[in-house]
Amino acid sequence: MMNCVLIVTNFNAGRKNAIRYKKRVIDFVLKHTKSFKFVDIDEFRETDLTPYDTIFAMGGDGTVNKIVPYIVNTDKVLGIIPCGTANLLAAKLGLSGNINKTLKILDKQNVRMIDVFDINGYKCALRCGFGYDSDIICKTPQSLKNRFGYFAYFIAGIIFGFRLKNREYKMIIDGNRKEIKASCIIFANAANMYKNLVTLGNDAEPDDGLMDIFMLKVTNPVIFCLEFLSIILGIRNNNSRAEYFKAKNIKIENNWLVCHIDGEKKNLKGDIDIKILEKSVRIFRKK
Repeated sequence: MMNCVLIVTNFNAGRKNAIRYKKRVIDFVLKHTKSFKFVDIDEFRETDLTPYDTIFAMGGDGTVNKIVPYIVNTDKVLGIIPCGTANLLAAKLGLSGNINKTLKILDKQNVRMIDVFDINGYKCALRCGFGYDSDIICKTPQSLKNRFGYFAYFIAGIIFGFRLKNREYKMIIDGNRKEIKASCIIFANAANMYKNLVTLGNDAEPDDGLMDIFMLKVTNPVIFCLEFLSIILGIRNNNSRAEYFKAKNIKIENNWLVCHIDGEKKNLKGDIDIKILEKSVRIFRKK
């Protein structure tokens, strides 16, 4: 492992930490191999991955999302060097925003097989969101993220909490039909939010072969705040305001739904098919 390393950089991610971390990453890689290459995330798709057994993502969840489709069901190992705004998958895997701590963990080369979503052919490792969740991810200005980091999403969450709107969703969940009016739906492979401070699922792990689904069914900002508080306190019960459950496959009848897939805005045409690809990506983890 780490015989030939590709380092994929996104120097615009988060607060542009990838630029400051570059020298330390080079020193780290040189401990294992002299065969490595840096490529910008915009050049990644044109890069021949054949020689590389290890790929490092220096960026945020969006950077990871662009790499994942190319390593599904391969022997290549992904390592995350968190340099983005959220870094949710890295946090779930025990990787720190502190570069020195992260490199120590990566140096141990502990590998975990994790699940991946397939959403109408798009592959992603973290989550897909509609409604309120999509608004926060897709409409938070980059300037705000550069200034406040991950706290920018918290600010946006408060703002969009006063703009909640219900939409009707028609779904087939593991073969069972369900119709629901919801202001927010999240399909999560790893259900952590705000690093690891909040989770939307019970015992949600990225290698359990299941997606965790959270549906918020309110538009009143006060009730929304109460429901969000219950999430923070770990109280997750199905009621008239919210639903929590797990599934393997979801189909959604769709008419030009906008969503985010691992932090990237997508306009999905036609019906939406979301399924789990079990243990399909090899990735470095804390333990």
